[in-house]
Amino acid sequence: MPIKTGLAVLTFIGLILLPQYVPALEKYKSFDPSTIPLVIDLPVKIAPEAKNEELIAKRLESAAAKNLIDPTHELDHFYEALFKGGTTRILHYGDSPTTGDLITADARAALQKQFGNAGSGFALIARPWAWYNHRGLEMEGSGWGIDVAGSTSIKDGMHGLGGASFRGSAGATARFSLKAAHDIVEIAYLSQPDGGDFTVEADGSGLGTVETAAESKTPGFSSFNIPGGAKKFVVRVTRGTVRLYGADFRRSGAGVVYHSLGVNGANVTLLSKSFSGPHWAAELRHYKPDLVIINYGTNESGYPSFVEGTWGVELKAAVKRVQAAMPNTSVLLMSPMDRGERQHNGSIDTIRAMPSLVKIEAGIGQETGVAFFNTFQAMGGPGTMGRWYTSEPRLVGADFIHPMPAGAKIVGELLYGALRDGYIDYKLRQLNKASVQTASKE
Repeated sequence: MPIKTGLAVLTFIGLILLPQYVPALEKYKSFDPSTIPLVIDLPVKIAPEAKNEELIAKRLESAAAKNLIDPTHELDHFYEALFKGGTTRILHYGDSPTTGDLITADARAALQKQFGNAGSGFALIARPWAWYNHRGLEMEGSGWGIDVAGSTSIKDGMHGLGGASFRGSAGATARFSLKAAHDIVEIAYLSQPDGGDFTVEADGSGLGTVETAAESKTPGFSSFNIPGGAKKFVVRVTRGTVRLYGADFRRSGAGVVYHSLGVNGANVTLLSKSFSGPHWAAELRHYKPDLVIINYGTNESGYPSFVEGTWGVELKAAVKRVQAAMPNTSVLLMSPMDRGERQHNGSIDTIRAMPSLVKIEAGIGQETGVAFFNTFQAMGGPGTMGRWYTSEPRLVGADFIHPMPAGAKIVGELLYGALRDGYIDYKLRQLNKASVQTASKE
């Protein structure tokens, strides 16, 4: 830097800071150092693994923020929780990609890198599908009867937080192996008449026994402190029959917990109809989310008549259920990714109903007063899956629906980038508010 330019910069900084330290000049104060934390930000940038991915990521980075629509600042509760510190909780409901913790795992990793890691979060007791996954832990189970919301003979709608319950008699076992140490494990189950017992172990040592018998069916939760360093856990039914939902692994200290709650083949009616309203409301209140993400539409897009006639109605009903249970929680509608289909001429185009579905979803967001993230547009809009399929490396599978891990990472970090930029905007608004309040007192 030239000497004259440097002296000019130093003089300017000195004039700004002088009123901070000279009482007689206080009324000329134009800058308050205490507000610096409001605008400090350490973004996690997308780091693609291949040259073609890098080009895509650079093109998409600026698209994320402009496709997050939140005119009423619905996400301020979520941003406030991040700003205050402590534990910030996110529930992300979705379909098959979420089932494998694709997209969600990458968004989780980015948020936890910036705001702290408060735990791996909720995992189902066993795998309802072979491809069910939760990054950060390994799992296996045996002896369970599995009931998935929307496709089970059990019609009570009591499917826990994640949309699946697991019936087990004596000997049924669930095993979890964590990659990093945690401080607390909480087992979610159904208290019910004639309920049996189960035990929880950590690294071979018993943590306790839980009795699930109760006068009526209600959600039950039992938490255990994890002995230092323990990473292997066993949940075992020891008496009678139990109905379990999942295990929530948490860490003490400030940070983000991001629960990935995908059900394979699901559509939005899972939340609007398949879940018992009172039961699901009790589950939501227990987990106390600061943000609920509703991310459906891929499966619905294959049925144009459903999209035009029912999609909006069911989506609105799902949002209203969340708002009734958790009126102060932020809600974000996340549109599906592009979905491609091969044409007679060999090209891969966007499925016909997708643009209409996304437009309807944006309208429901506006009507219900919740935020909306246009994933479809942020990732490139019409024809994206065709481009992703022919890219090197390939970013989507041969069905033109399910992303490869590299593609899922792009979408997860698009979501993170939009939330990050929204958070920065929130802090700037708080800074401006503080400045106005300070000025009004002078």
